[in-house]
This record gives sequence, C-alpha cells and structure tokens, in this order.
Amino acid sequence: MTTSLKLEDHVSLITGAGSGIGREIACAMAREGAKIAVCDIDMDGANETVATIQSGGPGDAKAFRMDVTSEDEVNSATDAAVEHFGRLDSLVSNAGVQIVHAIENFPVEQFRKVVDIHLTGAFLTTKAAVKHMYPAGSGSLIYMGSVHSHEASPLKSAYVSAKHGILGLARVIAKEGAKHGVRSNVICPGFVKTPLVEKQIPEQARDLGISEEEVVNKVMLGNTVDQEFTTVQDVADVAVFLAGFDSNALTGQSMLISHGWVMK
Repeated sequence: MTTSLKLEDHVSLITGAGSGIGREIACAMAREGAKIAVCDIDMDGANETVATIQSGGPGDAKAFRMDVTSEDEVNSATDAAVEHFGRLDSLVSNAGVQIVHAIENFPVEQFRKVVDIHLTGAFLTTKAAVKHMYPAGSGSLIYMGSVHSHEASPLKSAYVSAKHGILGLARVIAKEGAKHGVRSNVICPGFVKTPLVEKQIPEQARDLGISEEEVVNKVMLGNTVDQEFTTVQDVADVAVFLAGFDSNALTGQSMLISHGWVMK
C-alpha cells in the first residue's frame, strides 16, 4: 500500500533555506514530494540543503543565490527557479537576522538591516512570486513571523517592528490575492533553539544584567505552558500544512506555534 504524498509535484521557493528553520522546512516539504528552490546568500549552506534533500526522499531541489534585500537578485532567482521547475506553488519567506540593543544604543544602520531583511525581503519575494502565481490562479504565501508579530520584548525594537510589519503585509496580500486564488498566512513560532536564538542568550544576559539561565527560563520560556522550546520540526509541520491547504478558507491568519506563550 502506497501512501500519497501531501505535496507531490508542488514547487516551493524558500528563503534562508541554507540552515535552521528554512532547511528543516525545505526537507519536510521535500519528504512530501515537493520540489524546492533553496534560496540563500550562503551557497555552501544552500548546497548542503540540496544534498540532504536529494539523498533522502522523493523530492528534488536546486540552490539559488538570493539576497532578499536586492530586488534584482530576488527577481532573477525567482524567475530562474520557475524556469527550472516549471511553476511556483508556494513561497516561504523565511530569511532573517536578529540584532538586539536597548533603543538608546541601537545603531540606526543595524535597525535598518533587521527591518530590511525581514520586511523588505518579504515584500520583494512576494512581489516576485505573485507574478507567477496570479496567472496560474493559485499559490500559497507563507511568511515567517514570530510571537513577536503580536508581542513585544525588551531590546528587540527592530525585530518586533519587522515582525509586526510582516503580519500587516500578509493580511494585505490575503485581500489582494484572493481573487487570484493566492493565500497568505504567517507562521508565528515562539523561541526555537536555532543558532540565531542561542546567540541571543549571552547577549540578552549582558544587556539585561541577568544570568543566561534566567534568560532561558524567565525571558524566553517563562510565559509558555511547559517551559519548552518550539522545535524546527513543529514549524516545518505547519509550513507543510499551509502549503497544501488550497482554499481561501484559511488566509490572512497567524499560526501561533509557541507552547501557549501567546494565545489568540
């Protein structure tokens, strides 16, 4: 007895797919039969993701260099992916960076960097993707938000601003895209123990004047129901679900994957 694949013949473009959450989403979609455009500025990481996919499942993958803050690179990589795979069914706008400072010490160029990668990157990749999705009459736009799309935390003015902005962008696109059969949703994880989060632990301990253990147990996990980190697999499972959900019944929504940290 063969089990049908959830994303057979599906083509997804995933940014920041050379490591962390993006890689896990790419691999999870590929295991369900999807073809993956693995996009990153780190081509070594992107090629590692491709090799992992090609060695372990029914899906296929190809790496594309993409700086999500460059409109030219976003457009050229998206067009190249569509030319290679023949279509584009979903976009996962995942590329991100984290920089933390108190507002009075936040260098403006670092603030702009965070917002540009997260929010401008989401805008540019959306703009490039819908040029292919709208004529096809179908598509799923999946944005990597955060609990910080809804809640604020000290030291994260840039990140929280960007993640709130992504939620607004996704809801606008849900309204604009509906007549073209294109859905738009935001995955909002709690803290996922990736290198990006691990880097924050000593930084927040330093800036808040507390121990690293207190950062984890009080700042990061203190409001969860079980003091557990969200896993990359948790996030990837939701991405697979959203990619395969093909009606406007689910659009313009934020999916909170946070061990009950935020309930909406």
